[in-house]
Amino acid sequence: MAETIRRRIATALQPESIEVIDEGHLHAGHAGEGQGHFRVRITSTAFAGLPSLKRHRQVYDAVGDLMGHGIHALAIEATAPGEQGAHNPA
Repeated sequence: MAETIRRRIATALQPESIEVIDEGHLHAGHAGEGQGHFRVRITSTAFAGLPSLKRHRQVYDAVGDLMGHGIHALAIEATAPGEQGAHNPA
């Protein structure tokens, strides 16, 4: 599922960097034993000048049909290049 999420977002937003982390292990004991909990860290020029809510909507637009069908919870860290907190994986 993490790879599907990564592909969908990459196709839609052409990010400079993207990381999709399966955080299911952090939610053991929750409904479904934590399955479907993901964190997305993404840096894309598509986010330049946009408030957080619009950035998150763009990410949700890319994966919306997966919500409730593979994704139970999605934490999003969305930045534009050069912003504080911009994601640059090593």
